[in-house]
Amino acid sequence: MQVSFEDFKLNKQILDAIAEAGYTEPTEIQQKAITPLLAGQDVMGIAQTGTGKTAAFVLPLLMKLKYAQGMDPRALILSPTRELAMQIEEHIRLFSTYLDLRTVLLYGGLGPKTQKEQLEKGCDIIVATPGRFLDLYLDGYINTKSLKFLVMDEADKMMDMGFISKIHRVLEIVPRKRQNLLFSATMSELVRKIAGDFLAFPTVIEVTEQATPAKTVSQTLYRVPNLKTKINLLQHLFKDDEAFHRVIVFCKTKEVADNVFGYLDRKYGEDNVRVIHANKGQNTRINSINAFKSGEIRFLVATDVAARGLDVSNVSHVINFDVPIVIEDYVHRIGRTGRAFNKGDAITFANPAEEYYVEKIEKLIRQSIPVAELPEDVFVEKTPFDERQTIAREIDNQKKKDNPDFKGAFHEKKFIIKQKEALKSGYKPKKTAPKSSGVKKKKGKKFKNS
Repeated sequence: MQVSFEDFKLNKQILDAIAEAGYTEPTEIQQKAITPLLAGQDVMGIAQTGTGKTAAFVLPLLMKLKYAQGMDPRALILSPTRELAMQIEEHIRLFSTYLDLRTVLLYGGLGPKTQKEQLEKGCDIIVATPGRFLDLYLDGYINTKSLKFLVMDEADKMMDMGFISKIHRVLEIVPRKRQNLLFSATMSELVRKIAGDFLAFPTVIEVTEQATPAKTVSQTLYRVPNLKTKINLLQHLFKDDEAFHRVIVFCKTKEVADNVFGYLDRKYGEDNVRVIHANKGQNTRINSINAFKSGEIRFLVATDVAARGLDVSNVSHVINFDVPIVIEDYVHRIGRTGRAFNKGDAITFANPAEEYYVEKIEKLIRQSIPVAELPEDVFVEKTPFDERQTIAREIDNQKKKDNPDFKGAFHEKKFIIKQKEALKSGYKPKKTAPKSSGVKKKKGKKFKNS
C-alpha cells in the first residue's frame, strides 16, 4: 500500500508546504521515522545523505512545536559543518512557510554579532555547529532550560571531526527530560558510545544506501579542461532545442550557478531560464520551480540545496555542470530525469580536478559512466593561469587526502626552481660519493675506521 504524507496526520499548513516544495510521497526513512517521532520516542537512524533524512526529523519537529512561543529555543539541531547546517535550515524554512516558527542558524567562520542579535529577538529552533553553539551559550546569549528536542545529524562525521568532547559538554547543559534523534551513515565505536550517552531506549531505523541510478536514465561523461570550454559545450548541446527541451543544470556553488544563468539569460532570454539557490527568496524559488514544471521556461539552473525534493515530470536532461563533491548527490541529481518510467539523459562535465570525484561516484553506483569525446564543433579554450593553479592545488589536496606523505607538486616544483636558481648563481651542489662497502679510502695519513 502506497503511503502519503497525509497518513502521518500532519497539519494543513505543513501539508501545503510539502506539496509546494514538490514532495509527493515519503521516502523509506520518512515512512519509518516520522510516526515514532510524533509519538515522542527517541530515534536512531542509520542512513546516507540523499535518503530524505532531513525531512524525516524536520516535519515531526515542526508539527510538535506548532507556533512561536517565548524567547528561548525549544529545539536544537547540531550539525558537523556549516554547509549541512545551512541545508537543514533551508529545509526548515521550506516546510515552515505557513508557520510562524523562528529559526536561527549558528556557525563559525564569521563574526557572531548578527547571530547574537537574532538570538536576542527570540527563537524556537536553533540549527548550529557545536563550537559556535557553545561559544554563544558561554557568552550568555542562549538559555537551554526550555529545550525539548535535541537532534544530532551526521554523528559519524562529528566524531571524525573531533567533536566528541563538545557534544558531551552540550549534553551537560541541556535538560535531561527531552526527545532525542541521532542520524549517522555508519556505526563506529565512537558513534555507539555517544548514542549510549545520548539516547534512551531508541527506535532504531536502518535504511539501505540509495545509490543505484534509475535504469531509465542514460549517463554520459565529457572530460572538459576548463570553465569556458564547459560553457562552449553547453552552447553546442543546446543547439538541439527539440531534444534539450526541459533541462536542469546543476552547479556546486551559488557563484557558478549565477554565472551559468547569466550566460543562458544573454543567449536565450529571461523568459527561458531561471536560477534557484540558497540566496534566492522562498517565493522566488517556488515561482521558478512552478514555471519550470508548467513548461514556461526551458532551463532551470540550480544548486543541490535548492533543488532538494524537486519533482518535475518530463525533464529531458540533467546537466552536471560541476561534478558534485558530496558524491551521493550525483544519484539525487540524475534522478530528476527519467522519472515515472520516462527516459532521460544525465550529462556530466568534469575538469581534471573533478575526475577524482567521478571515480568515487562510479564506485558508489557500481558502474562506469560512459565517456564521450568532445564534439569537433566545441572550441577548446586555453585554461587561464588562475584556473590552472586552482585545479593543480585541488589535485594536490586530493593526493594528500589519499596519501598523507605526499608533499605536493607545488612543493616539488619549488624545490626544482630553487635548484635551477642556485646553479645560475654559480653554486655547485656537492657530489655524493657512491655507497662503499664500509671501508673508507686512505687520504695521506692512515686513520681508523669508526
